[in-house]
Amino acid sequence: MERYSRRRFLGGTGLLAGAAASAALAACGGTPRGAATTTSTHPTPSTTAPLDPAAWTALAASLSGRLVLPADPDYARARLLYDPRFDDLNPAAVALCSSAADVQRCVEFARVHGIVPVARSGGHSYGGYSSGPGLVVDVTPMNTVAVHGAGASSPSASATAVVGAGTLLVDLYDQLSQAGYLVPGGSCPTVGIAGLALGGGVGVVGRKYGLTCDALESVQIVTADGRVLACDPTSHADLYWACRGGGGGNFGVVSSFTFRATPIPELALFTLDWPGSAAADVLGAWLAWQHGAPDELWSNCQLLSAGGGGFQVRTAGMLVGSPTSLASSVAALVGAAGAPPTYRFVGPEQYLHAMLVEAGCESLDVAQCHLQGQSPVGTLARAASVASSAYVSALPPSAGIAAFVSTVEDLAQTLPGLGGGLVFDAYGGAINAVKPGDTAFVHRDAVCGIQASVATGADASAVEAGRSWLAHVAAAVAGYVDGAAYQNYIDPTLADWQNAYYGTNLARLVSVKAAYDPDDVFHFAQSIPTHLGPGASA
Repeated sequence: MERYSRRRFLGGTGLLAGAAASAALAACGGTPRGAATTTSTHPTPSTTAPLDPAAWTALAASLSGRLVLPADPDYARARLLYDPRFDDLNPAAVALCSSAADVQRCVEFARVHGIVPVARSGGHSYGGYSSGPGLVVDVTPMNTVAVHGAGASSPSASATAVVGAGTLLVDLYDQLSQAGYLVPGGSCPTVGIAGLALGGGVGVVGRKYGLTCDALESVQIVTADGRVLACDPTSHADLYWACRGGGGGNFGVVSSFTFRATPIPELALFTLDWPGSAAADVLGAWLAWQHGAPDELWSNCQLLSAGGGGFQVRTAGMLVGSPTSLASSVAALVGAAGAPPTYRFVGPEQYLHAMLVEAGCESLDVAQCHLQGQSPVGTLARAASVASSAYVSALPPSAGIAAFVSTVEDLAQTLPGLGGGLVFDAYGGAINAVKPGDTAFVHRDAVCGIQASVATGADASAVEAGRSWLAHVAAAVAGYVDGAAYQNYIDPTLADWQNAYYGTNLARLVSVKAAYDPDDVFHFAQSIPTHLGPGASA
């Protein structure tokens, strides 16, 4: 059967937010899990007093990279984040850093002049926290990838990949594939490796190889006092621990990562589509099937309101193994669902193309799978959405399945012009084999993670409608999720965000923050604090 384009499917439903393919509904991207809010829904407005132009001139002259000021013709583009909802943010300047020394100079400048330094890699923060009124320290030019230890004499041996902190995922996968290796990572092609790895990094080979942060062997980071620190299990081990899931922009600005790289294995992909009428049967069957699957199999289940095209269901995934093995496993899922899919694909795939498929770039090459203006032939558009996340730590009963399905039915009926829905991403395997305290990423007992998302555009009324639906979801499924949330799907209206993101690791993260950034130089609405406030659990 001809390969069905996931990009075309999601684009037709209005769900394609730049590259929100099968691995996450809006992983390129937002809404309350409860009624109360404790943080702003927008980054803090500018209160930075204008500086003497001579100060900016001196900073610009000190950089090997480039300083973009508001008067610069490139400022209008340089200031933008992925989500157009944040197009009103106007930082004092954007420093396009090409070295750790550039980052040092920017951090020192910000401290001297009382400006908040804001770390930015891909610019995909759901809360807009990769911009603000201060100095944006953009590491995008630091995008080299070097694989060491690889060779034809030992093609099955592990290697290390030294990756610049500004490397975009699509470029990382391209460079790694040329060397015959992979590092587990996410699906959105224009996300920066820094944001992904620092917050955890859930991806399509995670059940076999773990999270992105699990593959992290060392990190080079510029801290608030201007030091460049090399952190690993034996040097600045506490900061190394915090950088493995503690979230981006909290402890400093990372300049490079060293990852354990794994030889690329045989891979196979599958996609199954059903009508919305089969949603409860498919979701129930998928949860039980995936929960009992071998570590080599990752998949998700997507309940999609098709933006005017009705309610549709999709399961899709990747096996580290043969197409024959995958076909047998998929047949068991179809049998358990009790209804034949309207579309079925099972087949082999090369690693790089598999990642392009998961990125929604199946029909594009690597250069095209960039944002417009990000590469000379980039074709992807920025997109606005709101989203929230949750975790399921036990297989839900039939009432829980019905509750999940009913929320998407409600979205299809009440907001038929907006695409959105729920995506259930499988956990388990190598992800859950790591103890919750071994890294800062604490979510190690989940059956699956859930992302609820609505592709709103930047229209204020649509954003508000999307948020209202997300609040409805939170209330409807509260009895079937565990109160946690994924820090990389940062939610600016989440009430108890500290405990939701970090759980039992929160106190240690606060201690690391106090040790390496006691003056809270790296600060935003949901940054790790230097001390535990009232109501936060230790």
